[in-house]
Amino acid sequence: MADKDVLGRAGEDRAAHYLRQLGFEILDRNWRRPAGEIDLVVADSATVVIVEVKTRRGEAYGHPFEALDARKRARLWRLAVAWAAAHRDQIQGRRLRIDAVGLIGAEPATARLEHLVDLEVP
Repeated sequence: MADKDVLGRAGEDRAAHYLRQLGFEILDRNWRRPAGEIDLVVADSATVVIVEVKTRRGEAYGHPFEALDARKRARLWRLAVAWAAAHRDQIQGRRLRIDAVGLIGAEPATARLEHLVDLEVP
């Protein structure tokens, strides 16, 4: 596995742990379709959240959230709708939203974690 993939997986693990601590249940991880992948799908009693995780060793190439341009957010919404359609029983009666978790640091376990709630639809 490439070094960047190992870093990304560790970042997703840390984000999942963080979200569980907030009271979310992990419904899905790395849900793939031809149009792309959803890193995490979590839920509480009122909301199903599609979570994009961005992990960076530093900010030399910009802040992790800078990668969430309008095109990426539109793709995430298309994937969110596809996930909801495929999992109607889990979405029923809940709001759907998209969040992002950014991790910045050499080691995901100790990296600075930032949580951006409810990304705007482009």
